[in-house]
Amino acid sequence: MSGFYDQGALIAVLTTQPLDRTLDYRAPEGGCMEGAFVEVPLGPRKVIGVVWGPGEGGYDLSKVRSVIRVLDVAPMRDEMQQFLRRAADYTLTPLPAMLRLATRSPGLGDPPGMRIVYRLGDSVPDRMTPAREKVLGVLREYGGLAFTLKELAESAGVTSSVVKGLVKQGAVIEQASPRDLPYPRLDPDLPGHDLTPDQAAGAETLRAAVNTARYGTTMLRGVTGSGKTEVYLEAVAACLAKGRQALVMLPEIALTAEFLTRVQARFGALPAEWHSGVTMTERRRCWRMVGEGGAQLVVGARSALFLPFRDLGLIVVDEEHDQSYKQEDGVLYNARDMAVLRASLCSAHVVLASATPSLETWANVQAGKYHRLDLSARFGVAVMPDMRAIDMRAEDLPGSKWISPTLRRAVAARIEKGEQALLFINRRGYAPITLCRACGFQIGCDHCDARMVEHRFQKRLVCHQCGETKPMPEKCPHCEAVDKLSPVGPGVERLAEEAAELFPEARIAVLSSDLYGSARALKAHIESIAAGEADLIIGTQLVAKGHNFPLLTLVGVIDADLGLQGSDLRAAERTFQLMRQVAGRAGRADKPGSAMLQTFQPEHPVIRAILAGDEERFWAAEAGERQAAGVPPYGRMAGIILSSPNVQEVFDVASDMARRDGPLRQINAQIYGPAPAPIARIRGRHRVRMLVKADKAAPLQGALAQWVAQFKLPNSVRLSIDIDPQSFY
Repeated sequence: MSGFYDQGALIAVLTTQPLDRTLDYRAPEGGCMEGAFVEVPLGPRKVIGVVWGPGEGGYDLSKVRSVIRVLDVAPMRDEMQQFLRRAADYTLTPLPAMLRLATRSPGLGDPPGMRIVYRLGDSVPDRMTPAREKVLGVLREYGGLAFTLKELAESAGVTSSVVKGLVKQGAVIEQASPRDLPYPRLDPDLPGHDLTPDQAAGAETLRAAVNTARYGTTMLRGVTGSGKTEVYLEAVAACLAKGRQALVMLPEIALTAEFLTRVQARFGALPAEWHSGVTMTERRRCWRMVGEGGAQLVVGARSALFLPFRDLGLIVVDEEHDQSYKQEDGVLYNARDMAVLRASLCSAHVVLASATPSLETWANVQAGKYHRLDLSARFGVAVMPDMRAIDMRAEDLPGSKWISPTLRRAVAARIEKGEQALLFINRRGYAPITLCRACGFQIGCDHCDARMVEHRFQKRLVCHQCGETKPMPEKCPHCEAVDKLSPVGPGVERLAEEAAELFPEARIAVLSSDLYGSARALKAHIESIAAGEADLIIGTQLVAKGHNFPLLTLVGVIDADLGLQGSDLRAAERTFQLMRQVAGRAGRADKPGSAMLQTFQPEHPVIRAILAGDEERFWAAEAGERQAAGVPPYGRMAGIILSSPNVQEVFDVASDMARRDGPLRQINAQIYGPAPAPIARIRGRHRVRMLVKADKAAPLQGALAQWVAQFKLPNSVRLSIDIDPQSFY
């Protein structure tokens, strides 16, 4: 730590409150260290903060208040402070907002001690009620994790008396437990899986990189099913053997359960988890133990990057190309890029693993900034699937149907053999548009300029922008015609309905994130599919994220052209990645697989690249186009989003900003816009976008900060700056 402050010394405290500066306080009795987590008075309230350095002074020091107390948690390390500063500077985020990301621990200020927790018991209650079944269902779903009384009652949607009644029956166990116990020790010396020569060479390279205890980044590219996980788990073993901590980030909570099983098999115990699927009690334990060194390995979502690691030696970003690593609300950051920043500050190694790397990562390899490891063959006897296009222009298919005769025959043949088939469409719900055939009205959201999506399983219309829902109407809201509302276009639910008609004997499973109440329920369904309890899987992009279905031998992509529409500069890249990832679900065991892409554009360069599997040629061509246009990763971009309840006000502000662009012109940056955002209204707020484009070496953040500082925005106008935007809605 940089320093210790004696009692009464003037110190600067950074709080999580929305202020633009640190606040001065007096160090408490006994003094405090820089980086200490403290409770301080702010007006009539008590708030949490971190000692950020010496106070500034320059005013009446008699009015300075004292720190109330130092919290009993490990102080924030200097490298963590640097990380938050650098991340704030890069993303143009106020430092207090960055600190909020780093203090997402419930009960941070609570003293250590005992607590009463509740677990699943062995007895069966003498009388089962719906409320009791809910409690027991939650406990079974979370695999024996401990809950506080409040957590368990809220998760089950019952009163605490229901839980207490189950305790009396012995169906739930009530016990005193120490707060925040260290996690069981992981043993890196336990034997791992037998590796192929390809895997063994990759594992040795990563072990050597970790053992240097110096910063570096490696792109681990392996075809789907090549065993990337086993390779990077050997890097985790090397990290743990050196006594350092490791973080593995996954893009989807549904992947966590299978991965935890593999970690337990490799190291003899379960790691810490950090994601929205764990209880608040477990989140508090994880946060504290990471800071104290009581957690060797954390498996988590992107926000795990902001945990207070004591000695972080390895960060693995699995499926590094995945869009979900970009935080799209609140603090706008890309966890892949922030992982590299964090590792550079604590001498850790980064592994960016993917079958279809992002162009940004590929370009950094080409520039010599990252190392590259390739796994070119599938593990064991599995081979890559045969891929072909179905030219929909030659198929005899009615306008209201989506599964072509060619694909239908292929699916039927696989089911007849006792194998599984997957039909993929990247649209949730039943239909993306509900249209009145009498007047042409399309049902939209009341709060957004977005069409509402029919979710027939739930019998509701849902806005995928703001989450607003309403019951499916019986008559047109515009002309009041009855029985004239018609679905337009397919979603995953409509596809399942068509599949049930075509394959009436097949067991059909639908995989879509919005159909499950919890991550554990989704996990159970995925496990049942992997065990062979379904013949035909209908799925959205959720199925593309690393799941292993041994019996799956055919993948049919319903609309391969869907991602090629629109003006997104990454449309080709994302289509290529998604199609290759989905196709890679087929033939991962001993039976060869095939992938069939329904397309109206079989001659499109992206479709041809997907079918040929020539990834290097695709990346080189895509890189050439981006370089010629001066766009990321060969140029810099920032998205500026202004919103207000008043459409004229937000356009006036945006136009004024576009006119007074002096700081941006000084770095030769260009402004495009203002223009209405593609979705021009969300939650009742009108949205205007501008796009700033600059050279790769331009000091973009500094110029943006100077530019924005010129303007005093009305209270009703919100401004958001998105460095390196991934979406343009």
